[in-house]
Amino acid sequence: MISCLLAIISGVASADGLEKLKAERLEAVRVSVDAIRKQRVDFPRTDGYQEHRANLHVHSHWSHDSVGTIEEIVAAAKQTGTSVVMFTEHPADHYDFFVDGHRGVRDGVLLIPGAEMQGFLAYPTISLRGVTPKSPQELSDLILGRDGQAFVSHPEERMDWEIQGVTGMAIYNTHADFKDEKSMISAMKNPFRMIQLSELIRKYPQECFAALQNYPADYLKRWDELCLKAPHTGVSANDAHQNVGFVIRWTEGEKGQLEDALGEKLIEMDLAFLPDSEKLRKDKNPGDLIFSMYLDRYENSLRHVATHLLLKEQSEQSVRECLEAGRAFVAFDWMADATGFDFYGESTAGRHEMGSEIVIAKPLNFHAAAPLPVHWKLFRNGVVMAESNGREATFAADSDGVYRCEAWLEIAGEPMLWILSNPIYVRPEM
Repeated sequence: MISCLLAIISGVASADGLEKLKAERLEAVRVSVDAIRKQRVDFPRTDGYQEHRANLHVHSHWSHDSVGTIEEIVAAAKQTGTSVVMFTEHPADHYDFFVDGHRGVRDGVLLIPGAEMQGFLAYPTISLRGVTPKSPQELSDLILGRDGQAFVSHPEERMDWEIQGVTGMAIYNTHADFKDEKSMISAMKNPFRMIQLSELIRKYPQECFAALQNYPADYLKRWDELCLKAPHTGVSANDAHQNVGFVIRWTEGEKGQLEDALGEKLIEMDLAFLPDSEKLRKDKNPGDLIFSMYLDRYENSLRHVATHLLLKEQSEQSVRECLEAGRAFVAFDWMADATGFDFYGESTAGRHEMGSEIVIAKPLNFHAAAPLPVHWKLFRNGVVMAESNGREATFAADSDGVYRCEAWLEIAGEPMLWILSNPIYVRPEM
């Protein structure tokens, strides 16, 4: 089918103009990732916590820019090893995101309702319907004052925010990463270019999605600045919608129509041009979809990046406690499963988990471990203070500051960020 459609639009510029989506590069990425995964070893947790892979910032049919069903989202979560999904619907008058939103355990996946509102990823414990706070600070205070959580969303749009008491911020956002890819955005908005790209996306779905990944330098710089003033739990924002793509709907006879991912009609088309149209229509009726292609299928988006939570149990209460404590890390699991990663401090007072606030004590060492050999970077107050290679690393520290680490892999000859820890806050002696 795709080859015939390409012939129809042969006058349109080649998809090879998008450097990151060349077939040879995508194949090199796949080969590199396959080789890396073969080196992976299981690292059992030694901290007594249950590790759960979570996806924050997920939209469903409740949002105006998604038609995703809960069945699709739960299935994608299962496929990607996700056991916690935290929704962030766009609030609207026709529903209450807290009351009507997705909640509870479904097929082993814990669902927590929330909203993307007024610059936050908001996870309140009460309905906010009809509430109109006068400022971001007032909304944050309202949510946190009733044991909810609020994370600054899309920091690129609000770098000057300093919200007192906020739970944290998104330190990576897929949509923000995508916004930097101007040529890719142009292609994805053009149905003919999408058709051109669809064979690559079909063959290399995860690699195509991962082509948008860049190091979130601006986010991390701002996060480091804020963490110097007060603890801020860093989370990843999938911004999952499943709304970048197109479908073909059979209308009648040999007629069909091309629609965008939200069902808006783009063009009418003659299905006779499709060599496999009869096969596509088998057991289907006029009005049914006979073909679909999405760059951002939920499974691609959810697999791309996640926030790994160290929980006491798989429950909403435990998730909220964990996020408040900062006991979490962000990982681009599309490269390899980061389960088992560990970063902690050790002093005469014992072990200090991510998110801990401790008073400087000597000796103080930071330990890091990962299920793959990596390039380690230890940061103090936003500046790299030490680097190392291997599955494990130990760094000595003799001064107060905010410490976090990054783990990097080499993918197809390019160094790429794999894991971001949350900080450990070392305070000076009083």
